[in-house]
Amino acid sequence: MRIAILADIHGNALALEAVMRDLAAQAPDFTVNLGDCLSGPLWPRETADLLMAQDWPTVRGNHDRWVSEQARSDMIGSDAFAYDAVDASHREWLRALPVNLRRGECLMFHARPDDDNAYLLESVNDQGEMALAAPTDIESRLSGHRATLVLCGHSHLPRVTKVGDALIVNPGSVGAPGYVDPTPPRPHVSQAGSPHARYAIATLARGAWTVDLRAIPYDWDRAAAQAERLGRPEWARALATGFVR
Repeated sequence: MRIAILADIHGNALALEAVMRDLAAQAPDFTVNLGDCLSGPLWPRETADLLMAQDWPTVRGNHDRWVSEQARSDMIGSDAFAYDAVDASHREWLRALPVNLRRGECLMFHARPDDDNAYLLESVNDQGEMALAAPTDIESRLSGHRATLVLCGHSHLPRVTKVGDALIVNPGSVGAPGYVDPTPPRPHVSQAGSPHARYAIATLARGAWTVDLRAIPYDWDRAAAQAERLGRPEWARALATGFVR
């Protein structure tokens, strides 16, 4: 069995198209999408149309929830841009996405099983950066959910982590390789260190999982120019370099 794992596309249709071309060559048995699909100063409508046509198993991320459920008057930044760019059918698609999915021994969610806006594998350190959390913390955050393969996103950092019987995979971000989160009490940054579109393939053979973390080139300068044109220079820097500092 081969599972392709995507997460955190954030409206980057160019990056998604590059990943889809690579997927065609990889020919996985099925593809899953771990959410945060549209929010970003890029191409939300085009991304929504691509994803809805694929009909991949998809879970709802925190930004998907905000774009589809918040009042427009409460939105700012990327969520507001995405809301204005899409129509009611796109928002209804987001609203209908499940929080968790399970397929056999594979458990899928956006961030944590019980919280779509909290990191599973990372903790924020005193320098405002994300470090790998302690195994006991990760185990506690799983909140009793058990599976041999656990798939999550949210941090935009590709990782393969073994905790107890669970192999936990974060594929990284398809479309947003870095961001600044100013939220108190611990503002922090995430930065992948390169502008590539990230995804993963997990392969089950002879009872064991092998994980391929893939970094796909695409026209990230064009994506950065789109963010710059829309008045988001911090997005432009991250898209062009994979760094925010």
